[in-house]
Amino acid sequence: MAGTSRHDRAMTMNAKRQLLTASDPLERLRLQCLARGSAGIKGLGRTFKIMDDDNNRTLDTKEFLKGLNDYGVNIEKDEALKLFQLFDRDGSGLIDFDEFLITLRPPMSNARKEVIMEAFRKLDKTGDGIITIEDLKGVYNAKNHAKYQNGEWTEEQVFRQFLDNFDSPYDKDGKVTQDEFMNYYAGVSASIDTDVYFIVMMRNAWKLN
Repeated sequence: MAGTSRHDRAMTMNAKRQLLTASDPLERLRLQCLARGSAGIKGLGRTFKIMDDDNNRTLDTKEFLKGLNDYGVNIEKDEALKLFQLFDRDGSGLIDFDEFLITLRPPMSNARKEVIMEAFRKLDKTGDGIITIEDLKGVYNAKNHAKYQNGEWTEEQVFRQFLDNFDSPYDKDGKVTQDEFMNYYAGVSASIDTDVYFIVMMRNAWKLN
């Protein structure tokens, strides 16, 4: 439903191959995230969010370096510092990590962004900008899931597993924000060449009109 494992495998292999020749620090970080699959960039975002103790959505150099290290990004310190300077546009010693993640996402056309947001709005029944288990009831039919049918999982567990597709493996909270949804599909998008195919896939997956 979310992103096919076949696309994920193709993207992971492609990213690893490109990493062998990529020299630009931003491109190398993007490829390292994509090499982890669709959820790679979103997972890095979650790592930074956990480190942002005062919730000001900025990171200093020390937090930035620790976040990359905690997420297991293979990067030299001087390369990481170059990246930090690239984002610290006003020289304040702080970077806005929302802006950082948006730049890190693989480029997407407006048509792709629009269909992703259409899917998000369909799932976000309450319109509060966060998808929860409550939102999914009535939109996603848990009773068709094999593990529900064989009695292994409850309806609640099926919904939770579905949301975990979009959550970071390190911080599953059962809630999916607009940014997390977009970060996830930016990863899926990177594995699909044409807008037409991506849009058809999204419309079929989410039964969009």
